[in-house]
Amino acid sequence: MLTHRQRGRRGDEHRPAPWVRTRLRSARAAAALTAVLAFVTVLTVTALPRATDRGANSALAAFAQDRGVKATSLHLTARPRPDTPAADLDSARDRLVGQITGDLPLTRDGEHHGTRALTDRAVLNDGYDRPGGIAPQLHLLYLQGLAGHATLTDGAWPGPAAPGEPLPIAVSRRAADTIGLRVGDTVDSGPAARARIVGLYRADDPHDRYWQELPCPERACLKTLDGGGVRWETAGFAAGDSRPALLAWGGGGEDFWRLPVDPHALRADRLAALRSGVGSYLAGSGAVRAAEVTGRPDLTIGTLLPEVLAEATARHRATAPLAAIGPAGVVGVAAVVLCLAAALAADRRTAELRLLRARGGSRAGILLRLLGENAVTVLPAAGAATALALVLLPTPRWTAAVLVAVAGTLLAVLALPVRVAALLSRPPGTGGPPEGARGSGRRRAVGELLVLAVTGAAVAEVRRRGAAPSASGPDPLLVTAPLLVALSGGLLLARIQPAVVGRLAALARRGRGPIAFLGLARSARDSGGRHRPAVLPALALLLAVTTAGFGATLLDTVDGARLRAARTAVGGDAAVLVPQDAPLPEAFVAAADALPGVRASTGVRIERQTYLLGAGRLAVQVTLVVVEPRAYAEIARTVGAGAFDPAVLADPAVLADAAPSDTAPSDAAPSDTAPSAAARPDVPVPALISPGLAGQLTPGPQRLRTPGGELLATVVGTTPATPALPEAVREFVVVPVGAAAARLPELARPDNWFAVGDIDGDRLRPLFAARGLADASGLAGLLREEAREVSEEPGGIPDGYLVRTARETAAALAADPLQHSTVRLFRSAAVAGVAFALLAVLLTVLRASPDRAAVLARLRTMGLRPREGLALIVAETVPQTLAAVAGGAVVAAGAVALLGPAFDLSLLVGAPVGDRPAPSLLPVLLPTAGVALLVCAAVVLEAAVSGRRQIATELRAGDRR
Repeated sequence: MLTHRQRGRRGDEHRPAPWVRTRLRSARAAAALTAVLAFVTVLTVTALPRATDRGANSALAAFAQDRGVKATSLHLTARPRPDTPAADLDSARDRLVGQITGDLPLTRDGEHHGTRALTDRAVLNDGYDRPGGIAPQLHLLYLQGLAGHATLTDGAWPGPAAPGEPLPIAVSRRAADTIGLRVGDTVDSGPAARARIVGLYRADDPHDRYWQELPCPERACLKTLDGGGVRWETAGFAAGDSRPALLAWGGGGEDFWRLPVDPHALRADRLAALRSGVGSYLAGSGAVRAAEVTGRPDLTIGTLLPEVLAEATARHRATAPLAAIGPAGVVGVAAVVLCLAAALAADRRTAELRLLRARGGSRAGILLRLLGENAVTVLPAAGAATALALVLLPTPRWTAAVLVAVAGTLLAVLALPVRVAALLSRPPGTGGPPEGARGSGRRRAVGELLVLAVTGAAVAEVRRRGAAPSASGPDPLLVTAPLLVALSGGLLLARIQPAVVGRLAALARRGRGPIAFLGLARSARDSGGRHRPAVLPALALLLAVTTAGFGATLLDTVDGARLRAARTAVGGDAAVLVPQDAPLPEAFVAAADALPGVRASTGVRIERQTYLLGAGRLAVQVTLVVVEPRAYAEIARTVGAGAFDPAVLADPAVLADAAPSDTAPSDAAPSDTAPSAAARPDVPVPALISPGLAGQLTPGPQRLRTPGGELLATVVGTTPATPALPEAVREFVVVPVGAAAARLPELARPDNWFAVGDIDGDRLRPLFAARGLADASGLAGLLREEAREVSEEPGGIPDGYLVRTARETAAALAADPLQHSTVRLFRSAAVAGVAFALLAVLLTVLRASPDRAAVLARLRTMGLRPREGLALIVAETVPQTLAAVAGGAVVAAGAVALLGPAFDLSLLVGAPVGDRPAPSLLPVLLPTAGVALLVCAAVVLEAAVSGRRQIATELRAGDRR
């Protein structure tokens, strides 16, 4: 008798081996390739949402950082409590931070708090520097943490104020040197308003956000007064224990706290929540809680954060469609690749699966085993890819990435069983059409018509309403519309291509050699011999090329619009603008005109305090633009702002003097600066006006009153814009400089210079610094040095003086982090899409390689030469590839024509523009040519390798396919 254990062992000997383990062991290479494909696909589709979030968050942080600490902070103020120590401000700050941190992310960078005097007082002491005779102004305040941001250079930090003694303060060393302050000086600001300077300090970092918004804390500032004149202003700092004396000095004051929001903690997907949180502290529960925790019922809160967050939200929504189109295209191509790999695997295992079915295997049992086989192969690879993407691209939001990873994993697992289920529904044979082929054809036609109808409806809706992104993300319809257009193009190509290639094969049959005919004939059939080539590889190529071409056209339109916007903003390719009371020297204008690359240039005089008299019942304020007509007309034509014929601005007085002359050459051009013009000041000068003035003019010559006198003008035409005034806020009049200067000589002194051509700003700026800024001394020199201190212009150019080039302006517009992030993401997605499309083609080529190798072997026995075998393979595979790539280019151009008007490119450009994407050859041609070259190279390489197979090996193996 056998024991129970012995019976169990004997039963194990006859138990069939597990399906999955046996299958994976027998096809290790196929299992490894499936795992690698799943890993790469899931890693890519999981990384895309993470990269999108990281790019949007970093761009938002940079945007908020650039707005400055004033715009991104909560500013809290309350009435001071003189009887409480300075530590009460510190504890109030701690309670506020603890309360607000739960709603808004705060940072210590740029934070400060303290007490400021209500009134600023003049320094009445004699002996201090007084430009224009006006006494310096002193701002006093207590600022917590001053010693941590400044270094004492002389004296001591202020201490408590003794009763009846002047208030001890510290001022900056730079301010003391400028005004003439010294340690030990008693600053007299009136009765009961005295302060003693006990220390001088130097700011550790004058550009530290800690100092921003304070009144000249690290130097003396030269302020221009509204009523005329200038004065020095600076800040003095008292100790916290001297707050009662500080308040007495200033006639009162206020406690203040500035709590900056951390830009690097802002998230683009939580902008709505951030706006809600900020709003609650302006007028809501947050403001109530802040007043309660500080014990200050009169606490007021102000901030510019709502405007900053609203602008950031608008920017994010505007760039979201382009940022999503690229990843959506990659996801579509990756899905096609997974389906193609499943289809090729099912076709390769058709004989095996039909044998199992013939030996009694149920269809459900076979599908479950295939599902288990795929799950064991795909799930570990997909899990590793998901984890790797989450680790390599950290970002707070992970839901979208995980959902995409799950969807990609399910598709990789289910694609093969679904394909096999469709394959097993066919009757046994040689891969003939499935049962009910006529009904199946009708269902396919209905499905294709449904896709075309959905695409047409989507395109019509997008064109009707334009881009309409929701508050939570990009507009799904706008993102999927290009993919639907590509899908429809793929279906149409699948219908057209067999007929076209078959027609080409019929034409090739009339030729001398059989290579072209055989290749084209095989290209018109799929692996089963039907007149239906593989749709999935062509669809993958179509999606990749359409997405790349569509996005490239958008980016090309953005680049062109940005350059035009820069030219419009500058007024040409280069411009120099100076204050009206400081005209450009003639030496600079002549030297600038001679710079390399200048095609046309002119000095321009702009008189903003000009009035048109007699227009209606009242004088109308206009801007008078005095130009040299020929050069200015060329600039206007190049910029595209108010082009005009320079002949219309010819001076009538000059023409009258020149007309009777019989000795003058017939082609001589009249000169706008002829001396005879000066002899006829009663003759009106010709003028171009803005359209808004046309309906307000009285008959006859118009009277223009400038600060220097009156000028008669005859209107010779209208122009909608003019380069010198890119954003005109009032009506304008353009007159020629020769005729105008003959009547009013001061109009010959230009205060602007405009030019077009290839002009280098690095040459123009030093030239202006050397010749455009005349030496100044006294008060003018002080004003210029102060302008240099606050100027953001490079090269030591004072504030109020601008040297600009269109090239630098366009670069500044393109330097926006959100634009960089969007463009970088799209280009990365385009490369990934092309890579997946190339993989789809390679899978198809490799799957058909054994069959082609057998055909080549047979043809070689009939005298086919190796070079002809390579030509045969190329003739078979390249037409399908080129057709798909060319179809993608056509579809991309069509998608741009259909969907381009829905895209607003202003935020991508960086300035308001009216440009809309339109089909263009070069942006579509470049990615199309690149994809075609890559795919054809891969096909030729595979053909060269398969063409070297040994004929004997193929013939001995027999036709197993």
